[in-house]
Amino acid sequence: MTTIQTIIVDDEPLALGLLKSKLEKNPHIEIVAQCKNGREAIETALSTQADLMFLDIEMPGIDGLEVVKELQSDELPLVVFTTAYEQYAITAFDLHAVDYILKPIDQERIDRAVERAQVRLTQGERGQDKPGIIGAIDSMSHQQDGGDDTSNGARKIVIRDREEITLLKQEDIAWLEAAGDYVCVHANGETHIKRSTLKELLSDLDPSLFKRVHRSTIVNLNYIEKVIPHTKGEFFLILGEHHKVKVSRNYREVIKHYLDEGA
Repeated sequence: MTTIQTIIVDDEPLALGLLKSKLEKNPHIEIVAQCKNGREAIETALSTQADLMFLDIEMPGIDGLEVVKELQSDELPLVVFTTAYEQYAITAFDLHAVDYILKPIDQERIDRAVERAQVRLTQGERGQDKPGIIGAIDSMSHQQDGGDDTSNGARKIVIRDREEITLLKQEDIAWLEAAGDYVCVHANGETHIKRSTLKELLSDLDPSLFKRVHRSTIVNLNYIEKVIPHTKGEFFLILGEHHKVKVSRNYREVIKHYLDEGA
């Protein structure tokens, strides 16, 4: 197998340096980028198409969990979380088979994580762990009451978070992405996790605003600011200030039609 192209992310320079030094001892790893915050991690994942990311959870601004929520599944490398706090990992990560390393990091744990990544990459699982990660995030952050919260009948999307219920106006939603039995709803600069499938939400979304651009992604057409050509007939949509969403070949005609109408 070729070397595993790897991104490492940590806001603490000493921790980043330690992680780098230990990964460099593993002959299967090629470090392609070092990032000191979540925003850099997102931008680097989009530009490098790396295979693996060692990602610190506790970072100011956009933390490691938010990085995962922001990236489309196809743009998300395999992720190994690094954390100093066991409460993140004891139940939720184990339950959903999400790989993690507790700090202080030692060589044995690094090599074990790399070995697991090799197996997953050999099986073609790049990016396929997002549903598991979202499930773990949901287990840590949400109190589900089992009720039906698909819609409140007023064309708003209902998000239950612990004991709070947020009603999102559809015009405030920039894009949505499926992650197994969950949907990441990106609105007003935040990412909400909703226990639902994309198919279940489709009937509640305004078809004049929302269009599918990928098998697992829907965008609000009003948020498109730029269209950037990519490879093999694909392209990226720039939504607002920070979001970059890939349009697959199967759905490119949807965006072309929209652009032709606005010309």
